[in-house]
Amino acid sequence: MDIMTLELQSRTKEIRAKDLLRSSVIPAEYYGRGIQNKSLQVDYQTFRKLYRQAGGNTLIELNVDGKEKMTVLVHQVAFDPITDEITHIDFINVRMDQEIHTKIPLKFVGVSPAVKELGGIIVPNITELEVNCLPKDLVHSIEINIAPIIDFNHPIRVQDLVLPSGIKALHDLGEIVVTAVPPQEEEEATVAPVAPGAVPLAGESAAGEVAAGETAGAGEAGKSEAAAKPEKGGKEKK
Repeated sequence: MDIMTLELQSRTKEIRAKDLLRSSVIPAEYYGRGIQNKSLQVDYQTFRKLYRQAGGNTLIELNVDGKEKMTVLVHQVAFDPITDEITHIDFINVRMDQEIHTKIPLKFVGVSPAVKELGGIIVPNITELEVNCLPKDLVHSIEINIAPIIDFNHPIRVQDLVLPSGIKALHDLGEIVVTAVPPQEEEEATVAPVAPGAVPLAGESAAGEVAAGETAGAGEAGKSEAAAKPEKGGKEKK
């Protein structure tokens, strides 16, 4: 079980959030079932460095004003839509005797014969595993060995995962976690053009959108060239 520590200060409601942010301080809230909410504040760079390592699935011990300690998870982080800077944090209380529902990032390791021998490409279908576990069993990431992917017909499914003790996956057992595809399949899926004017479906690749734009641009260029050429047998206007 990994636990990180974070120093914070109490915050009064009279202090405006925008004034804190101007001073490189982030407003935060601490809450949970059966406890009293607390308004907090934390140094921007201190939290940013910790959050890069902890994410939303590592236990954090808050040390408030140097005298009050609370075990929490980062529940939500708000970002400015223009600057992408952190503007607010929500911490949720964690009880060590109660299971938590969270997501754990997957880390793919090893060598797949489908890649090494057949030239295939590894395609993850799940990058975070939704789980239930006690806080003491929470891990920062789960390693998935891709060696069992021997060809393009042997994906790794949820039922194949060997999870750390105490962690229960909340996915369908048959759901594919990671697979391998032939290189031409991946290429076609990546650059498949979208018809001009069509709205891409969720999850469509940016490459598909670019290809569509280029196709449309080529069509316009073709029209311009056709307009510039004189008709057969006719004379070019001066």
